[in-house]
Amino acid sequence: MEFNKSVLDCMQQLRRRLRDEQQLNIRLSQPDAIQAMLTAYLCSGDEMTRDLGKQLATYSDMPALFTPPSKPAGRSGPSVRIYRGQRVLG
Repeated sequence: MEFNKSVLDCMQQLRRRLRDEQQLNIRLSQPDAIQAMLTAYLCSGDEMTRDLGKQLATYSDMPALFTPPSKPAGRSGPSVRIYRGQRVLG
């Protein structure tokens, strides 16, 4: 991965936001700093943090691994629960 100004700026902003939100201490000099930030942004509830994480994921070599799964549009049909090991329509 090539580090340029935009990548480093994105990493610094995301690092600050994760430190404030989740009390994570990620140093940019860590060998797994990008992976740690990408893993942590998936747990964030803040929209700005998620946008920065998505931006960093596109800069990295593995964006498909760290993009959050899309939410299903809606379920059609009854819900299914598990009760005492048996499937129960809910």
